Amino acid sequence: MALFKGKKKNADSAPVEKKIRFKEIRDAYAITKKDKPLILLYCLAIFIPVWAVGILIGVAVGHPYYLGFVTFPIALLAAFFFFTRQAGSAAYASIEGQIGAGASVLMAIRKGWTVTPAVAVAKNQDMVHRAVGKPGVVLVGEGSSAIRHMLADEKRKVERFAPGVPVFELVVGEGEGQVPIRKLQKRMKKFPKKLATVQLRELRARMKAIGGMNIPIPKGPMPKNVRMPKR
Repeated sequence: MALFKGKKKNADSAPVEKKIRFKEIRDAYAITKKDKPLILLYCLAIFIPVWAVGILIGVAVGHPYYLGFVTFPIALLAAFFFFTRQAGSAAYASIEGQIGAGASVLMAIRKGWTVTPAVAVAKNQDMVHRAVGKPGVVLVGEGSSAIRHMLADEKRKVERFAPGVPVFELVVGEGEGQVPIRKLQKRMKKFPKKLATVQLRELRARMKAIGGMNIPIPKGPMPKNVRMPKR
């Protein structure tokens, strides 16, 4: 009976996952279309020629229907590959320059990091976000040149609550020594993993005690863990 219930649960969850996936694609298309109104035509411009080449090869070898059937998913995949690249670019463009954009990108990382947005906020809307993972603690700042002082203050706070834990600092921006918002997720992946699972669990508990603040985070289908084709 227990086994039967388990199978039913999995069967029921499948349609829900498909609906979520479809909604994500629909939302991504809506945002991409705002940034690139001709995105559908661009995708068709890739899909149709790829499929046509497959059919022509089929005609040449005497199997047009078979080759057309085989190359249809290949053409579809090529068009979708192009779409995901454009969707990723449009998603970043939709939040670029907004307050809390860095937090939005950090929170889109699927696993490995626990993100607390806006652990420190200044009157001019400079802010620091905290990400905790196996590399240690990463403090990400957004705002003016004064953000460096806020990062330093937050670093001292982290070191007081979790002495000996590696603490890294990043500043989101286009200036020298800064990380562009589009490359933030990729930069987070480059930190070496130094903490064991038990140490990470203890660190998360300590950082949870510090807490954070509530801020509005830009909405929209952000690329999750850069699973989309890399830019």
